[in-house]
Amino acid sequence: MGLRQDQGIVLRGYPFGEADKVVVLLSPNHGKLRAVAKGVRKTKSRFGGRLEPFTHVDVLLYEGRNLDTITQVSVVEAHAHIRLDLDRVLAAGTMVEAIDAVAQEGAGSHRQFLLLQLPAEAGGGRRGGSFA
Repeated sequence: MGLRQDQGIVLRGYPFGEADKVVVLLSPNHGKLRAVAKGVRKTKSRFGGRLEPFTHVDVLLYEGRNLDTITQVSVVEAHAHIRLDLDRVLAAGTMVEAIDAVAQEGAGSHRQFLLLQLPAEAGGGRRGGSFA
């Protein structure tokens, strides 16, 4: 157990306790990761907005017995263009759900990670950016 730095794409998150949130990340090195972000649901959270779906983040994790704890987050790419177009949100959400269903915890998933990074053709053939 100790500190570990990794990067990943936020697939989803769900409430855990009163103020915490479990965040599911896809890491190219460690596959699907589940980590607790303490106090994220409070209004004065340090990194609550950085852990939204489709966001590519660089995280510092403290390894726990069952779940890791996120101690630091920095955004690599926010992908705001996805959130501005409903067709892109739908396409990205479908891809993220599929990857979440297929990815395994603890197994490297570099190809799946790159699949989410590929430029996307969403909504009427518009090009540019990536889904997540």
